[in-house]
Amino acid sequence: EAHLVESGGGLVQAGGSLRLSCEASGLSFDNYAVGWFRQAPGKEHEGVSCINISDNDGPWYADSVKGRFTISTDNAKNTVYLQMNSLKPEDTAVYFCAADLYPGTWYQPGGYRYLEVKGQGTLVTVAS
Repeated sequence: EAHLVESGGGLVQAGGSLRLSCEASGLSFDNYAVGWFRQAPGKEHEGVSCINISDNDGPWYADSVKGRFTISTDNAKNTVYLQMNSLKPEDTAVYFCAADLYPGTWYQPGGYRYLEVKGQGTLVTVAS
């Protein structure tokens, strides 16, 4: 059975940075797209970023985080990271690590409910 465990959330001032980590077990990054969703207070889950190392198109980012967030993987550690820079109060959310065979799950409406594997989430709070 596959599991994803997030870490790295916390409280940061606007303009600051955080790095989220997600350690995967029971699945291979060779076969799955992996990445992050988030859920802000009172809002639906939204795809933030995903990466599929077997895909030559490169990582996908939501428009709201392009240029500020960077996704990466360490395949030896089976870990995916999300480096978040220039954080804004509107980035405040619970961030969920996720894995799915289909990268399109990240940017299709309501995609979160279809994910094969989800983590428990880590809270990121950006103070203004």
